[in-house]
Order: sequence, then C-alpha cells, then structure tokens
Amino acid sequence: MDVVNILRMNAGSRKCSYAKNSTLQKTVLLKAQEVLEETIKDYGSRGFPGCFKIADLGCSSGPNALLLVANIVDSVHAFCQQKHLKEPNEYQVFLNDLPSNDFNAVFKTTPELCSKLENKISPEKSINCFICGVPGSFYKRLFPGNSLHFVHSSYSLHWLSQVPEEVLNTNKGNIYMANTSPGSVFEAYSNQFRRDFTAFLHMRSKEIVSDGRMVLTLIGRSSADPTSNNDCCYVFGLLAKSLQDMVAEGLIRGEDISSFNIPIYNPCTEELEAVIESEGSFSLDKSETFEVKWDTRDKYEILKSGEASGKFIAKTMRAVTEPLLASHFGNTMMNKLFERYAMHVTEHLSREEPKYFNIVVSLTKKCKSSRNHLDWD
Repeated sequence: MDVVNILRMNAGSRKCSYAKNSTLQKTVLLKAQEVLEETIKDYGSRGFPGCFKIADLGCSSGPNALLLVANIVDSVHAFCQQKHLKEPNEYQVFLNDLPSNDFNAVFKTTPELCSKLENKISPEKSINCFICGVPGSFYKRLFPGNSLHFVHSSYSLHWLSQVPEEVLNTNKGNIYMANTSPGSVFEAYSNQFRRDFTAFLHMRSKEIVSDGRMVLTLIGRSSADPTSNNDCCYVFGLLAKSLQDMVAEGLIRGEDISSFNIPIYNPCTEELEAVIESEGSFSLDKSETFEVKWDTRDKYEILKSGEASGKFIAKTMRAVTEPLLASHFGNTMMNKLFERYAMHVTEHLSREEPKYFNIVVSLTKKCKSSRNHLDWD
C-alpha cells in the first residue's frame, strides 16, 4: 500500500466528505484547547517573535483546518493583552498534509479567515496572517532548520507511514489488531509506531527553534495490553465484520481482506511517553487524556434513534477510510459496505456506549544554547 499517495480524507463537500463529517475531530480539537492555550502562554511568557511561525501537521480539509489557526491567534492576542506584551506583527502558518489532501478547499476559505482575524483582533492595527500549504509526509523533513516556533498536530499521528511489512497476509480475516490476531501482529504495529514517531520527533527537532513548542493529540488506548477490548480497535473490527459479510455474499474475496490492513496504531500513554524520552530532543511538559463518544456531534444535532446514530458513525468512518478501502476493494462497493457497517455499529451501540481514548501532550524542544527567539523585524 502506497500510503503517501493513497491516504487522505474524503475530499469535496459531498454527504460522505470529511468536511461534512468531522464533528468528532472538531470536538477533540476543542477539548485539547486548554493545553494549547497553556503551552502558548508558557512560550510567550518572555515575549513572542515579530513573526510567529506555526505549522499544523496533518491539517486535512474542511472547517477544522483553519479553526486551529483562529484559536492560536486568539490565544496569543488574549495573552498579550492580559500581560501587556507586544503582539507578533505577523503570523506565518504552514498547513501540512499528504499531497493528495484537498488543499484547494482549504485555500478557498483562507481570505475570509484572514479578514475576520484582522477585524476581530485589532481593527485599528493590521495583523498579517500568511497561510501556505506544505504537501508531504511529516515523517520526513518539511521545513528549514530552526524555522518554526510552534507545531501542532491533531488526529494525525496515529496514522503510520506504512502498514508493517510483517502483517501482510498474516492477519487473516482482520484489517487491524484484533483478539484473533497473532501476537506478531501486535508487535509489528507497535514497532512501526515506535519507528515512525521517533522519526517524527527527530525531524521536528531540526525544524523547531530551541525552546519551541509542540502540542500533539492522537487516538490512543487506555490499556497497555493491546489484546484488551479497546474501542479504538473494535471500531475497525466492526468494519472487518462488514467486509466479511460481503465475502459471504460473494461480493469480494476472503483473501482480499487478509491482504488489507489499516496503517494506523493507537498507542497507550506509556508507549508515547517512552518514545519521547528515548528520542531525547523534547521534554514532556504535560500529558493528559480524555474520552469522547463514537457518536460525537454538535450539541444542536438531536438523535432520533440508535439506527440514526449508527448511520452517523458510519459516515464519520467513511469520510476517513473510504480512499484507503476503495484503493484496495474498488469504488463500486462502498455504499453497500458502509450500509452494513452502520447496521453492525447500531447493534454494538445497543449493548455499549463506546468511546475513543485520546492523548494530548505538550512538548518543549530542549535548548542546546541560550534561548534567542525574539527576532523582531
């Protein structure tokens, strides 16, 4: 599987697009807002640079892509007002995702955002916000050395750079870690995450200024035991079950399931912190966890039945996984697949109230020399 060229969220504004089905990701972004604000305050306690350079890694598309930008600018402004500090004259924002991301949809909304920020923050003073896209894998270098002050990533780092090679054709009947998976599958996924996250930290250590900050949020798991019945694993178990239904109906071949695995890994907190410590470039300032229901939506949206909830969750999952699934199984069976998935989710919801376990960490790049980030123009 060529993850770099295949992995993306559903583009456009269709009913099954990511733009229309990313309430879960928005909720997680807002729940991590307090850690984000605390990190910005700590970094800015001795003043902000004249041009505050920010990168959002795995920005995707839709309304969430620029929500983070607005939140950061608002947080910096509020803190500077409170502490009577000089605000940055300019913000340079780099939005990163893989090349197949729907960057066009993001760029269409940037002029409106910049206009709102200028009027909201300081009507009498011009605040320049420069936004650009940076296509590429965040497991490789993306920016010049010592060029970034703040890096953010939400709901992206649980995606791996590739499906672990050891998993191919050994995880029979499954598409992710499951109770029926061999022990080698769990080990392979864990090792791949360790390699990828180590590479991520190493690359960012070259790009972030000394004492620069990162806030990272990802779906994890609450138990150190990967064989336990974690909701993050079970959500894909129901998808595998839906695919198996289609095998029984002669719509796809069983071997096609065994040759397909999701390039994702949900670490426990201990795993995440261990990689941060062993890589050594960043200090861990804060680590928090929180849960959100599978069926997370805006408060004004009212569910009428469990069936409606199952369909809602299916649309959320489809917006995230359809490009990967279609590349392997073909486009023609996606409607049938997610109809079955919605039925299995509805049945699961009748017995349990599943939740995603989320981990958010705040990191500081360790200083090799005295801090000097006040580069006023």
